[in-house]
Amino acid sequence: MTALFRLGGVAFLVSGALILLLLSGCAVGPDFVPPEAPSINHYNRGGDPGQTAAVNGVSQRFDRNPGPSAEWWRLFQSRQLDSLVTRGLEENPGLEAAQASLRQSQENLRAGSGIFYPQLGATFTHTREKSSSGVTGTSLPGNIFNLTTLSASVNYTLDVFGGQRRAVEGLSAQVDQQRALTLGTYMILSGNIVNTAFAIAAYRAELDEVEQLIALEKDQAGIADKQYQAGLTVYASVLALRNQLDALEATLPPIRQKLIQSEHLLATLLGKTPAEWEPPTIMLYDIPIPDRLPLTLPSELVRRRPDILAAEAQMHQASAAIGVATAAMFPGFTLNSSYGRTSSVMNSLLDQKNSIWGLGASVTASLLDGGTLASKRRAAIDAYKQSEANYRQTVLAAFAQVADVIRALEHDAELAQIEAQAIKDTRLSLDLVQANYKTGLVNYLQVILADIQYHQARLGYLQARTQQLQDTTALFIALGGGWPDDARARKAAGLEPVK
Repeated sequence: MTALFRLGGVAFLVSGALILLLLSGCAVGPDFVPPEAPSINHYNRGGDPGQTAAVNGVSQRFDRNPGPSAEWWRLFQSRQLDSLVTRGLEENPGLEAAQASLRQSQENLRAGSGIFYPQLGATFTHTREKSSSGVTGTSLPGNIFNLTTLSASVNYTLDVFGGQRRAVEGLSAQVDQQRALTLGTYMILSGNIVNTAFAIAAYRAELDEVEQLIALEKDQAGIADKQYQAGLTVYASVLALRNQLDALEATLPPIRQKLIQSEHLLATLLGKTPAEWEPPTIMLYDIPIPDRLPLTLPSELVRRRPDILAAEAQMHQASAAIGVATAAMFPGFTLNSSYGRTSSVMNSLLDQKNSIWGLGASVTASLLDGGTLASKRRAAIDAYKQSEANYRQTVLAAFAQVADVIRALEHDAELAQIEAQAIKDTRLSLDLVQANYKTGLVNYLQVILADIQYHQARLGYLQARTQQLQDTTALFIALGGGWPDDARARKAAGLEPVK
């Protein structure tokens, strides 16, 4: 009977262990499924335009292709611009911080994955003790002795309900989120460098035009003053021209301040202080407007835009947290064993007779917690719903941004077309007035007025062209940049190199 009892007990333990191992292949909580891509194939109501209006014979055409090319800023055909972006991507502290955060999340994932392996530990203790006669219940005096112990222990947590696997799944999703944030930092940094360089070039060109206008206004005011001295005009006309000149001169300090701020910003983006960096001279009119622009399908945008990928990873984390909270409501199982030697004499520590060992298992379960675990699970479910709503909001904002930029490029081209025609008209008018002046049909004041109108038209075109360049950059950024095919971006985000 005793033998049968022992045999039955062993069989029960083996069966129980097998059941636990089989159960450990399961994981409570929902399995995360990425959101479905939208079925729409355009961003604007009624469809997206095929191309913009032609400016000086060049229009921008929207191509349905996988997305912006790697190193999209090269489309502006500026070596200086390419050099700035390259330097910024190598030395910007913000990008370095994002990469460090990515590596931190990867190490946290490796640390969390250690739970799937047995935990082996070793202990060595050496103490000198005195026993108490009160413990043994005798009147004999206590003994003073040494006690040396050398032992090793092995513990293994049976992840029966998958709580640990869900926790590691959440850590993996954190890596995905940080990778997306790193790609977003890379993408936004490149866009900011390009747009800041455009702003610097535009402010310099604007200063040049305004200074030429001021020179013309001074000539006009000087002629008016001479006419007043000769009694050919009233003093009110002289004052009106002086007021106009003062107003124009007052625009110079704000433009210079914006130029300085842009130069300082660019230095910061490149990881330099304003005092140790000299901005390059980039001529705005030397930068061509790219004539072919990508237009990624909405279904492709959600798989390449970093902020959407980060929101999806946040959903994945929240989904895994539901599994962690659910598993916490079930019992936890741990196997443990230990083996060692203990002796009061160091020389005999390794003798077989001094061996000690232990083998066991533990089960922990919450019997009464006042509804804490159930509330935590409901809170995790609500957190998932919140992340799901945030994901939808991120997608909506992304689609709206792309739609806005497409329409902006359309309207930029229309405005630039009008301003370019104004330059042609005022240039022709100036040429005619100058020809008439040479023949004596008009006076010099009319030449100055025509020249002022021409420079004002150039200012208008300058602003329209700058906006067109910056909105072109905005489209590349809104579509997620060219990181999927950019080896440097993939390396920055810890992805495999492009083959």
